[in-house]
Amino acid sequence: MPKPMHRSRSFRRLDRVARSGRHVLHYERKKPSIPHCAICGSELNGISVSRNAKGKSRKSNSRIFGGVLCSSCTAEVVKLASRIENGEMRVNDIGTRQRGFVLQMIAH
Repeated sequence: MPKPMHRSRSFRRLDRVARSGRHVLHYERKKPSIPHCAICGSELNGISVSRNAKGKSRKSNSRIFGGVLCSSCTAEVVKLASRIENGEMRVNDIGTRQRGFVLQMIAH
């Protein structure tokens, strides 16, 4: 029976064959995936994906929605929020993926 920490799926299982010919299970942590934009799904730049990245600035960008949205989607959200505040648009005119971020912008 494996250790309780190895029973969860946070460790990936590797089938190995020992020199004696015996099959052995090795466990290792999964590698982190590349972060993606929450709206368009493109890969985010400027963010380290290594497990031992030091410092907060290497883990996310220091701008609004840094580490969540790409720069083009962030610019679009800012435009939509200003249009709603000026009365040119309504919240119902915005797509569902952008609506939550626009409402966060307006709340700030």
